[in-house]
Amino acid sequence: MTAKQHTTVSLVLGSGGARGFAHIGVIHWLETHGFKIESISGCSMGALIGGVYAAGKLDEFSNWTQAIRKVDIVTFLDISWKKSGLVKGDKIINILTELVGDVMIEDLPITYTAVATDIVNEKEMWINSGKLFDAIRASISLPLLFTPFRYKGIDLIDGGVLNPVPIAPTFNDKTDLTIAVNLGGKAIDKSEVTLNIQSSGNKKPLFSAKITEFLDSFKDPELILPSKDNGVYDIAHQAFDAMQSTIARQKLAAYPPDHFVDIPRNACRMLEFDRATEMIEFGYQAAEKSLSHIKR
Repeated sequence: MTAKQHTTVSLVLGSGGARGFAHIGVIHWLETHGFKIESISGCSMGALIGGVYAAGKLDEFSNWTQAIRKVDIVTFLDISWKKSGLVKGDKIINILTELVGDVMIEDLPITYTAVATDIVNEKEMWINSGKLFDAIRASISLPLLFTPFRYKGIDLIDGGVLNPVPIAPTFNDKTDLTIAVNLGGKAIDKSEVTLNIQSSGNKKPLFSAKITEFLDSFKDPELILPSKDNGVYDIAHQAFDAMQSTIARQKLAAYPPDHFVDIPRNACRMLEFDRATEMIEFGYQAAEKSLSHIKR
């Protein structure tokens, strides 16, 4: 009988905005150490990272995010004049579709579920069929920031509202292990964060230039957004983080995975999308710390 070559994994990727770049580092760690991801369940940023990985485009996405400058972030956002959210979200989805492709979930090589929230009926919505970026758009609909996404006649918002670490969709998987990544971990003193990140001063300058050119084609020069220090939005995001962290602890206690990786909820702010390089490395180191005992 041939020995099994890989330990198979159901990977659960939680919500937490820009901290979700840490998911990329965790995935890199798992691949480096001989694990095979056969199933992904994710919400919000976890649904995005997981969907891009399932589509086979994580390296391209990772390079793209690390080339993003702070000034580029407004490129992703299209103002909504509705009262239900600041941003429509069409532009970011168009950018990602251009990068990854218009993919159907049924055609992905691994099992994939994005979790969103049906706010009217107060229940989770598991999306595991149809257009990948419809599922992602529904799952990333952060209250106040994105307008709700209408999916099959239902208005959906961020999956993290009800389940920031969606383990339940993996219950019937036939994998060896379930590993969850919680982006709402215990806050730490920033002085404890010691990352050995290589200088990115010479990081793919030509690629960065291409990314800038690509993003420029989507820019709206009249777009004006509140700064990250805007009091209302800052308090709202802190409140959302606190809520998600509490719910995540309850979910992990009720439905414990085989192993989990905690990312401190103050590792970076929810909308600091220019810190991808730092968070990817943070995720890799967090995986090494939490999962090294199960390496082959």
